[in-house]
Amino acid sequence: MKGKRALRNFLIIFLIFSNVSCDQISKNIVRQKMEYNSHIDLIGKYLILTKVENTGAFLGLGDSIPRPIYKLFMILLPLVVIGYGLYYLMKRNNVPKLLMIGISFAIGGGLGNIYDRILFGSVTDFLYFDFVLFHTGIVNMADISVTIGFFMILYEFYINRSGFKYKTMEK
Repeated sequence: MKGKRALRNFLIIFLIFSNVSCDQISKNIVRQKMEYNSHIDLIGKYLILTKVENTGAFLGLGDSIPRPIYKLFMILLPLVVIGYGLYYLMKRNNVPKLLMIGISFAIGGGLGNIYDRILFGSVTDFLYFDFVLFHTGIVNMADISVTIGFFMILYEFYINRSGFKYKTMEK
């Protein structure tokens, strides 16, 4: 049983590390190779690379708040939530696989953006998607990880409903 738990915890750490790595590698390439506000059409007007710095959160929300409040809401509070998510995953053996993967993706994406906020004071965004019926703001791989994780978590709780089947914490 301990071997299975160790493998599971390794998988969680691997998923988080993979998400952070993918995010940071892609941001570093963009920072080094692209000029600000330049545009590279990858798939016509449907997928465009453009480099911007986001000092706020999602779509620039909170970019003008005072720095102490910024640090609280954009760095400290997310770190507490991420810490709880990691603690939750490591302590519970009966978390459904899809929920475990979704939380790991959300943690990895969150850490990628927090790392940028701490190191650079902003987050590098560079991907714009146009899905004809709707389009995104300019995002990065961390945002995509958080979004994928969010939808996995929603699916597990509201569609699959297995997220509601466990209540006890195993030691």
